[in-house]
Amino acid sequence: MPILDLQRRMRQLGEIRLGHVVPTRNGKTRPAKLDKFRFTSPSREILTEVATLYGGEVKPWTPANGGPSEFEVYSQANRLPVLIPPKDAVSQWYELYAGSKCQRRCDGVTEHKSDRPCMCDPDDRECAMTTRVNVMLRDVPALGQWLLISKGYYAAVTLPPAAELLSQAGGYVAGWLGMEEKTAIVKDQLARFKVPTLDVEITPAALMAGQITGGPSAVASGPERVAITSGRPDYAALAAVAATAEDVGKLWTQANQAGHLDDDLAKTLKARAATLGAAPKDPQPEQPGPAPSAPPPAPDEEGVYEGEVVEDTPDPAAAQDVWFHIIAAAGPRGMTTEQVETAFAQQHGGLHPSSATVAQLNEFLAALKGGAL
Repeated sequence: MPILDLQRRMRQLGEIRLGHVVPTRNGKTRPAKLDKFRFTSPSREILTEVATLYGGEVKPWTPANGGPSEFEVYSQANRLPVLIPPKDAVSQWYELYAGSKCQRRCDGVTEHKSDRPCMCDPDDRECAMTTRVNVMLRDVPALGQWLLISKGYYAAVTLPPAAELLSQAGGYVAGWLGMEEKTAIVKDQLARFKVPTLDVEITPAALMAGQITGGPSAVASGPERVAITSGRPDYAALAAVAATAEDVGKLWTQANQAGHLDDDLAKTLKARAATLGAAPKDPQPEQPGPAPSAPPPAPDEEGVYEGEVVEDTPDPAAAQDVWFHIIAAAGPRGMTTEQVETAFAQQHGGLHPSSATVAQLNEFLAALKGGAL
């Protein structure tokens, strides 16, 4: 039971940056934009994972504002797979800093640090327009959020409406953090600058209709549920960050062995595996011909198709579906995914399940269910 008056928040792992500071000829420094994301963090280990995924080298870094020493990575990525939180994904303030200390934080009407009316001239503000974006990096094995800060006008006017729309989802949404170059005339000169963008893997209509529930992009309804939900893993969130269909299969085994595999979770895992693997083929138009000699195959009580009624077809989507049934049947027998693969190879002359036909997979499934293994 949580403490009711305690505000919970995700750990901040580091920052995602659009620029850096470079020296000038007069010995001072100036900000400069980048065309790839730069990461900073107090954790060398986490940045090592970031560098492995997105390129770059981990190096020590000391902030120019006098903050504590950290580490940095100049990546080779300008688009990142992320999970976007349902709350506080984007926040905005007018802010004034002295070194690393914030002197003012204002919403345009009230300065909240002193609880006084805004002190800036609206036509010539001392405070900088500051927009913060919080995301989770889908593929980085660390539980926490990354912060991106922009002081630009375009980010300030485009990101909050996107965050407001995403809040309708009620849960973390799979998406992409990117950067776009914009141009504007500043003091009669052409200026180029980078603007952060948020894209999602769901249509606005589906999002507003709440259709993400149970789908491959649907994940937990709060930060504390990304890894654990009521004493059980949040399989939907874990599937959303899975890199391969095999990883999703392992989640299937884990859920089945723990007694957590229900119909909704099975649909979610199958949909995610289909996204990572081959998409189902488009249905072909019905051709005239003789009536089939046997009725179409039907699953048994456990949803499994018997081997002798499934055609020997190279359709990878069908093979993936049968493979999930094999993993589900192996779970109660205490077999891991690796043990299942080994047993299959022993029965089929060293053939790996990923190269097997649907008929071979169903033959193995029948033997597994019949206790022949």
